[in-house]
Amino acid sequence: MIATNYRYVVKAPGIRSGHAIVEGTRIGVHDVVAMIQTGATVDDVVASFPRLSRAQVYECLAYYEDHKSEIDPLVAAQTAHADE
Repeated sequence: MIATNYRYVVKAPGIRSGHAIVEGTRIGVHDVVAMIQTGATVDDVVASFPRLSRAQVYECLAYYEDHKSEIDPLVAAQTAHADE
């Protein structure tokens, strides 16, 4: 696998338990992925998180494609919590 540098996605200790977030926000990659997996469009995500650009949302999806084993459990936990 080729190492990929991400312009917008970072991990910051102490923010969202160190999980991948959009830089300058507390919005997790898993938050974006969960919305997309439940049928939201990129435009829906941007409308829900006005601080995000379309480019940032697409980068979250690219990060997810490269790190599914990291993000899938977070999405599953979030989805399970939302169903309660």
